[in-house]
Amino acid sequence: MNQIPLVDLKAAHEEVADEVRAGFDRILANTAFVGGDEVRRFEREYADFGDVAHCVGVANGTDAVELALRASGVSPGDEVVVPANTFIATVGAVARIGARPVLADCLPDSHLLDPQKALDAVGPATRAVVPVHLYGQMAEVTDLVAQLPDGVRVVEDAAQCQGATRDGRSPGSGTIAATSFYPGKNLGAYGDAGAVLTDDEELTGLVRAIANHGGVAKYRHDVPGFNSRLDGLQAVVLRAKLRRLADGNAARRAAAARYDELLADLAATGQVVLPTTEAGNVHVWHLYVVQVDGADRDDIVGKLNAEGIGAGVHYPAPVHLTPAYRHLGHARGDFPNAEKAAERILSLPLYPQITPDQQQRVVAALAEALRG
Repeated sequence: MNQIPLVDLKAAHEEVADEVRAGFDRILANTAFVGGDEVRRFEREYADFGDVAHCVGVANGTDAVELALRASGVSPGDEVVVPANTFIATVGAVARIGARPVLADCLPDSHLLDPQKALDAVGPATRAVVPVHLYGQMAEVTDLVAQLPDGVRVVEDAAQCQGATRDGRSPGSGTIAATSFYPGKNLGAYGDAGAVLTDDEELTGLVRAIANHGGVAKYRHDVPGFNSRLDGLQAVVLRAKLRRLADGNAARRAAAARYDELLADLAATGQVVLPTTEAGNVHVWHLYVVQVDGADRDDIVGKLNAEGIGAGVHYPAPVHLTPAYRHLGHARGDFPNAEKAAERILSLPLYPQITPDQQQRVVAALAEALRG
């Protein structure tokens, strides 16, 4: 059986294999394993790509969120508003600081953070709100910034939207944003890696210091910090893939449009709800997420997987229904949009190299699974 993976990392590697091998040889020859020219060049290139002034490469996306929050003044005992519908790392970064996550519901169609629910969740102890840019499109930021009280920052979780814009702005433009280069992302490393993006030079310096044991010079520790640095080998991979990212995102958009056409009949009968793009967004389709109605979603996933199709679920449980965050005191029904999404969402295979024939096979298998 020919497998159709959720994301094809092998195909992505084949496109850059020679370039990466040559870059690894440079790193090994110069022993520039931590930091170095490759990291500095990648930071400059990614900042330029994202139309922001500064990029700080770090060890992973979770660290990037934590570093952005710490640099923004979040301290133990503060509150941070986060979506109930997000990967657990967003909330974990808040908890590692010793701050308290305060959850807000998502919008029913796009599953992005509901801006009004986020504003309603802001209280006297709130120091930050974290809009999560899900599936390849950006949540509302500009209006949120304008309506938040003084002293409350927006920290964007941009792990799934490399190359996306909303109303012409990129993540970190006028704020501070964190991203992840986990291998399956649109821009993926060969292991863990991440970055913090901002136009603010002072925030940039603080992020660099915290991520380097609290200082920018050896044995100088100006603030409490920890170790979260991007290594040279990962920078080589990221530079090679960054050169192809715009074309890859364009291919993802074409594949998403093709899914829209292929799924039109299932959508017309109400068996499948197609993903929506909010006004002003340039979507980069990290994931193509449909909703299945009137069917057991987990059963559908199992049937697709049995046919060699790498369908997945992002995410099967909202934060408040995970055992790790039961202590927040929420119950089923508190965040109905996030709960409904968790029961119905289904991610279909999507990557730049996916072929029309593969997509037709995915849709045919989905139709058969729904009939069953």
